[in-house]
Amino acid sequence: MAGLGQENLVKIDTDQSLAMKPEALKTAICSDLDNGLKPLFVMAALGTTGTLAIDPLESIAEICKEYGVWLHVDAAYAGTALVLPEYRHLISGIEHADSFYFNPHKWMFTNFDCCAYFVRDKEALIRTFEILPEYLKTRSHGMVNDYRDWGIQLGRRFRALKLWFMIRDFGVEGIREKVEFHISLARDLADRIRQSRYFGLFEPQHLTLVCFRFRPQGVDLPEQLNELNLKLLHKVNETGKVFLTHTKISGLVTLRMVTSQTNIRKDNIDQAWKLLNEAASEMSL
Repeated sequence: MAGLGQENLVKIDTDQSLAMKPEALKTAICSDLDNGLKPLFVMAALGTTGTLAIDPLESIAEICKEYGVWLHVDAAYAGTALVLPEYRHLISGIEHADSFYFNPHKWMFTNFDCCAYFVRDKEALIRTFEILPEYLKTRSHGMVNDYRDWGIQLGRRFRALKLWFMIRDFGVEGIREKVEFHISLARDLADRIRQSRYFGLFEPQHLTLVCFRFRPQGVDLPEQLNELNLKLLHKVNETGKVFLTHTKISGLVTLRMVTSQTNIRKDNIDQAWKLLNEAASEMSL
């Protein structure tokens, strides 16, 4: 949409946990500068979509500050965890970020859609998006925040209202209790997978996303394992009692379970785990 083109999008190498390597970012920035190009934007992920990998924000922020590059922190899903004081370390270095984004509709119990966007320099957005045809000129221009100038669309729904209702309903402590409970469910599931004869856990396991693979004995070829993991996925989902998704990590099909539905209970996880083991047992015969 910005017209930069895919050829100007630079992908940065990641480590074994699929988090961005700060040294690789610095190398890419220096390479661009040496070739007469100007890096303008870095996006750090506080929880990637596929595996919830968490980029080392503090190191990335220092590099962006050194080279004057806009730093955006995408915490669309995992940002909700920041309501818990013990997870605030994840945003160490946030004071150097230019923008930060998270979606209350993904884990903070708010109906779709509701996205919270924080920006250090609002004028940068206004200079980018502001349009002022004659029919939009009013005497209040410049006296209030015209949020139509902060993004692409001219009009927007009153999304803040439903977020306010949710906060009034749950309260800060209520939100924290649910978030903490959801994380504990994922941690318990991860422990079960570590001890399982059928499944292997993708490490490190973060927050409420658990990534794992079906690994039947005697099957080593990646193509066969991928086929079996997809077969197990469909077998479990077709029961209608649970719904899992998958991703690919280094070409390997990996199953995903998320434990952050608003009213999820421990017995839901117990039932899902039972279904997984029954399916794995049948397929291992």
